[in-house]
Amino acid sequence: MAKKNKTKPTPKAEAQDKPATLRDLLRPDVLEQLKAQSDALKADEAKAKEEQRLRAEEAANAEKKRLENDFGHLLKNSSMDWRKHK
Repeated sequence: MAKKNKTKPTPKAEAQDKPATLRDLLRPDVLEQLKAQSDALKADEAKAKEEQRLRAEEAANAEKKRLENDFGHLLKNSSMDWRKHK
């Protein structure tokens, strides 16, 4: 049987070999300030979306209520089978 050649594992790249990121270059207080600003913007955006959803829901309810009081709309959308309502 032939002997297998064992290869030595190559050393992995150390942290010092990695390129510097923006997070590494910024001071911690500036980084915290940016995170806080990001969280505030996300909260404002979520609030705006919720308000828009509520306005759309209210408009749909108002339109439904208006159509329920419109005789022409009710006549068009009612069933013509009057035997059910005897």
